[in-house]
This record gives sequence, C-alpha cells and structure tokens, in this order.
Amino acid sequence: RVHPVESGGGTVQAGGSLKLSCTIFGSTGNRHCAGWFRQAPGKDREGIAAIYQYGSGPVYAEAVKGRFTMSQDNSQNTLYLQMDSLKPEDTAMYYCAADCGAPEQISDWGQGTQVTVSS
Repeated sequence: RVHPVESGGGTVQAGGSLKLSCTIFGSTGNRHCAGWFRQAPGKDREGIAAIYQYGSGPVYAEAVKGRFTMSQDNSQNTLYLQMDSLKPEDTAMYYCAADCGAPEQISDWGQGTQVTVSS
C-alpha cells in the first residue's frame, strides 16, 4: 500500500498560480505511472495529468493543457503540479496517486488539497 500526502492548495483569484506537492509514502515498487486528479463538488473525480516511467513526458487533460505542468522528483518520491492561469472552474479538491488509471480503479488516495479560484 502507498499513502500520498498532498499540500499546497489555497485560495487564489482567477489568473493566479499555485504549486501543489505530493509525497508518496510506502512501497511504490516499479511504479508504471503517477497522476494528478481532481474532484469538484457534485462531480466525479477526474484525471488531469499523468507522467509515465518510460514515457516521453507528462500528458494532460484538455481542460488544463497549456496551463498546468506536472513534474516529479524521483529521489524524494514527490510529484508537483504547477498551476497557472487558474480559472474558477479549476476549483476542486486535488489528489495525487501512484497510478494513472481510472479513478474508480485506484484504491490508495490521500486527503487531497483544496484549490479555490475566485472570479
């Protein structure tokens, strides 16, 4: 089992930036990929960014492409999500996972970190 711990959320005005961090504790083994997810009130959890161990670079959902940047520090088992040009519709609880599949297939979630973007 793994235990992600997210941090860095907060409240910002539209157009602002935030950088989220996630440290994944526990045995990750040969992790195939890792991802960032978010869940807005009344909506399903969705994947927004993923990075693959043998991929060419992070991949992003259309809603965040060009505004969010995912990176990782393997030595610290830490993921980052730089979020720029934030919009009110980015308001959600943000989670990371040592996986990048469908959210309903992932069992190890952290507490998440809240991001609120005011207009």
